Amino acid sequence: MLATIILAACGAQPATPAAPPTAASEAPAAAAPEACPRPAEMDARFCDADGDLVADAPTDPALWVNPDTLIFAYTPVEDPAVYRDVWSDFLTHMEAVTGKKVEFFPVESNAAQLEAMRAGRLHVAGFNTGSNPFAVNFAGFVPFAMMAAEDGSFGYEMEIIVPAGSDVQAIEDLRGRQIAFTSPTSNSGFKAPSALLDAQFGMVEGTDFEATFSGGHDNSILGVANEDYEAAAIANSVMTRMIERGALTADQIRTIYTSDTFPTTGYGHVYNLDPALAEKVREAFFSFEWAGSSLEEEFSKSGEAQFIPITYQEYWAVIREIDAALGVVYTQP
Repeated sequence: MLATIILAACGAQPATPAAPPTAASEAPAAAAPEACPRPAEMDARFCDADGDLVADAPTDPALWVNPDTLIFAYTPVEDPAVYRDVWSDFLTHMEAVTGKKVEFFPVESNAAQLEAMRAGRLHVAGFNTGSNPFAVNFAGFVPFAMMAAEDGSFGYEMEIIVPAGSDVQAIEDLRGRQIAFTSPTSNSGFKAPSALLDAQFGMVEGTDFEATFSGGHDNSILGVANEDYEAAAIANSVMTRMIERGALTADQIRTIYTSDTFPTTGYGHVYNLDPALAEKVREAFFSFEWAGSSLEEEFSKSGEAQFIPITYQEYWAVIREIDAALGVVYTQP
């Protein structure tokens, strides 16, 4: 079974949390009642009475947050400074739809993003595939959208790459070598490839190969391109955009394994956002015009052309299976 469910997902990159902007500070929500229903993997602060696997909005309006400034953060898969401009047109649109000022928070690590939302200092975000279950269960994230191509198709693949001139031709050739991963909680950057190497090739970290951690997909990709790493597990959507941007050339790397397609970054809001405001945030995503925008300029490089509605329960089922097979605990990111 494991061999059929581990064929890739996007990554995360925990590190020392950075302090989010004080303009968005909100007091953490009160603990959920002891008796409220919730999945076993969900933090005790939250309730899930409707069984959709994400935290319900508090029943007490006094616990809703409705800040003057909405803080938005995009998953830190590449240089955060690049994405401030990429998201500028969309955030201007969100300001018009919500009537709120919207500030871009350039998080340096997934841990910083998770902690910011858990503490109430982050209201709207895009969490990458691997960190969505942590964001949902640890931080009260409610994902509702994902980028997709014009025809509605979505996702990307995990690839294991090597320098173009490497003598490594197949996965088995990595025995006794070092493989770069992004971080321990990353799916495409660590969890899925680790499970794959074990289940399909009988290769275990520490015995058959050495693991090192780069901190991010861009670091792993550039490390392989520059021959600093012998091999790396990465999300190919990140690599595609980097090649399009000129950060490296396609002939610097070679792919020796490509997974099946998996969902990409999930977009959503914190569970205790005022429901009326939360609905406006959703409206901003689904009413955004991509044509001619800064989002189109960047994400068309990897085939995205719109936001589509999703549910965590359905679209992240395979990611939860991967994590369950690896014994991942979502309340301990």
